Amino acid sequence: MNKLYIVVPCYNEEEVLPETASRLRKKVQALIAGGKISDKSGIVFVNDGSSDKTWDIITRLHGESELFSGINLSRNRGHQNALLAGLMTARDRCDVCISMDADLQDDIDAVDGMLDEYLGGCDIVYGVRAKRERDSFFKRFTAEGYYKLLKRLGCDVVFNHADYRLMSARALDALSEYGEQNLFLRGVVPMLGFRTATVTYERGERFAGESKYPLRKMLSFAADGVASLSLRPLRLITFAGIVLLFLTAALLIFSIVSLFMGYNILNWKIILISVWGVGGLLLTALGVVGEYVGRAYMEAKHRPRYNIGEIIGL
Repeated sequence: MNKLYIVVPCYNEEEVLPETASRLRKKVQALIAGGKISDKSGIVFVNDGSSDKTWDIITRLHGESELFSGINLSRNRGHQNALLAGLMTARDRCDVCISMDADLQDDIDAVDGMLDEYLGGCDIVYGVRAKRERDSFFKRFTAEGYYKLLKRLGCDVVFNHADYRLMSARALDALSEYGEQNLFLRGVVPMLGFRTATVTYERGERFAGESKYPLRKMLSFAADGVASLSLRPLRLITFAGIVLLFLTAALLIFSIVSLFMGYNILNWKIILISVWGVGGLLLTALGVVGEYVGRAYMEAKHRPRYNIGEIIGL
């Protein structure tokens, strides 16, 4: 019988956590009763340095039932590192892991389909949103545009998939070999290979509390995805520089020919615009190069991605 752990990263989730725990408990108990998973299976909450009572609630849940376990990070390290901490802690203790967010927007019933695919021989099963009708136009447009951008940049990502996924123990072992600091699991997991499948589901509204991913964090997360998976932005800078050189040469030839034919050469306004354009391009290029250099510098330090302060259960 396969031992399942459901790993749930949490950051300031005191409003939603009791309901999340209740629904997950019912799901795991139903799976155990149906003979799909071992009675040693459980739910692992990872507290990502919350400033509210999230860890107190996790501790209380563990006291009420051994079904619940908890990992308390020493400080806030971000969603991806908190999720990784849970997966890496659970990988030697279970046969299969399912990761999901604490906000109850992921359809818990999709777990059944994921387990069916796993029992059918898949090591990785992606939870994929069937549609985004409940999202605002801005969020839907930017999210889907971002997935398409990653594809164009050569990144192997699953369209409309976040971090709701199943991974077998051997897939987790393979994931542990990836040691980069700027972690983007949505792009790294497809690199692992293995047999995969997808399960579609309808994403619901957040049960309580507020989103922990405001626009600023979403932009930072998006930048992590591009910079950690693709070198094409650097190549685009090179291409833009070559195009600019050709345009400059063409403009120079045109100016010389115009001068010999007795025409006035380009006036100061056009020259000023050209200087501003080149200057903007150079500053943008320096910014992109600096972003990659900065990330390489952080990777070279080999700092730990997270530190675990306390573990209960497991």
